[in-house]
Amino acid sequence: MAYNYDPENIFAKILRGEIPNDTVLETEHALAFRDIAPQAPNHVLIIPKGAYVSFDHFAAEAGADEIVGYIRAVGAVCKMLGVDLGSDGDGYRMIANTGKNGVQDVPHLHVHILAGKFLGRMLPNI
Repeated sequence: MAYNYDPENIFAKILRGEIPNDTVLETEHALAFRDIAPQAPNHVLIIPKGAYVSFDHFAAEAGADEIVGYIRAVGAVCKMLGVDLGSDGDGYRMIANTGKNGVQDVPHLHVHILAGKFLGRMLPNI
């Protein structure tokens, strides 16, 4: 499978500093920033700094340090927001939309952390 990464996507431009963002956390392997159209009181996007389209692409091609660094950044953001269960937070929803059927808008791996209110069931009929 060939992963077609578009270096002109908006997240690549954010990583290059061409587009400003509201940074929550930056590490060697990840950048976390507030969503410009938040769907919850806390809505943060976390992207790896490498050129990966999806989680499966990331899992197949990223180095171990990148994978650990990215996953730890996700945990650090949840802790910073006070929504992680280890801090007695009320929890969060983590979403990664992938491809056409997953309605992925930006072809750069990213997870959404949504928190700060009860979000209801994601798929009500399941």
